Formats: sequence, C-alpha cells, structure tokens
Amino acid sequence: LRASVLLALLALCALPARAAERVDLRSGFQIICDHQRTIAGAERLYLTRSEDSYVDVQPDEILHEEILPPPQMAPAQPTPAGTSVPSSAPKPEQIPTQRRAPLNVPALLAQAASLHHIDVDLLASVVRAESNGNARAVSRAGAQGLMQLMPQTAATLGVQDSFAPAQNVAAGTAYLDLLLNRYHDNVALALAAYNAGPEAVDKYHGIPPYPETRLYVARVIHDFNRRKRQLAHVQPQAQTSAQAQMPASGAHASH
Repeated sequence: LRASVLLALLALCALPARAAERVDLRSGFQIICDHQRTIAGAERLYLTRSEDSYVDVQPDEILHEEILPPPQMAPAQPTPAGTSVPSSAPKPEQIPTQRRAPLNVPALLAQAASLHHIDVDLLASVVRAESNGNARAVSRAGAQGLMQLMPQTAATLGVQDSFAPAQNVAAGTAYLDLLLNRYHDNVALALAAYNAGPEAVDKYHGIPPYPETRLYVARVIHDFNRRKRQLAHVQPQAQTSAQAQMPASGAHASH
C-alpha cells in the first residue's frame, strides 16, 4: 500500500465569509475546511458549504483543530464602465527575481516520489506536461510553478510560495497521491482530476469530455511510457557493461 498524506481537494468555489476550521495533521500539513462530520469512523472535512469537495481523515491523523475567525471582507471597488479588471495572477515579468540555489528537479521529484510511493517517472511526466520544468511558469488561468498549482489550491495545501520548487513539488505530489487513492490507483482518472478537478471526473464517471483534459491525460501517459521504454533499454546495457567489468572469478573487487 502506498503511504498517503491526506490533503484537501481542490475547492471550486471560494470559502464562505464565515468562521472556518483549521485541522493540523501529523503529516505536517494543514487543512482549512468549512465544516466536518464523522462518517464510518473517519472525519470528513468539507472544503465548501456545498459539500462537493471533501477529504476523509482518520482520527489518529489529526493533531489539533481550531476555529478560525471570519475573514474581514474588503468593500468591493466599483469598476468604471469600459474598463477590464486586471488578472490577479502574477505575470513572469512581475515576479521579483532573487538568487536561488541551482534547481535540481530530478532530486526534488525523487524525494517526493519516495515519500508518497509514486513512480518518479510519472511525476516527471506531470511536471513536463504542466510547466516543462520551468519553476517560474504561470498559466493563463493563473496556475503557478513546476506542478502548476492554482493560488487557492496552493493556499489550501499550506503552500506559502508556489514558485519555491520544493514547496510546489511537495504539495503537487501530495495532491496527486490523494487523487490516486481516491480513484484506486487509476492513473488516467487521477490525471484527469489533477487537470480538471475531481468534481468533473465524478460528474462524468470518467475522463471528462474536455479536449484539453483528454489531451493532457494522453500527453502525460505517452511521456510516461516513453520514459519506461528508455529505462528498459538502458538497464540491459548497464548490466552488460557491469558484467564485462567484473573479475573473472566473480568475486567482489577489493578497495
């Protein structure tokens, strides 16, 4: 069984302007939920009032719970006619640059894959499809970073900086892990939910009929299969090379 860090699912609507609950998990993550209910021995944490998005958590996974005060809502500013509302998503040129340590994406993916028992090649294929390895990538919809987390999703997952590769990969991998658990390790459905949201997958009882989502799933699986073919080709060559370098007696070389 794969180890799973239970995290919040993507909420499709904003949290209501009322008191919410913060649930701290043993995994180190926090879930901000609207309310919760005990179902079949597990705590079901609902992210929205409509109860469309939720995550089930075992009671022994919960360390602490706290009621949060209602957020202070700023008064809406009228928009003059004929003007457009600028997108709140930062553009690449607006993001301040600073010195960072050299980015080692393979190492980050290997660490996250090991923690969640997810195939590292699957993570690499997701990153390739999402951002092509660009930690500063921003999509037209406002998704950010290596695994393209939406700002609201990142906040729900406890991410403070979506452009910090380690935070982005950790949260994106944990979210994918949760989706794999939800869909019983059906990679295609988990990928579809990662792209379009689990509500869309549940609504259509499969991959949604969205061209973008179907293309995304096909692209990730194609790249994943390509990586596995390459690995299958490299391993026999490595074994042949190692055998050629072994002493004739077959004993371990001494140092």
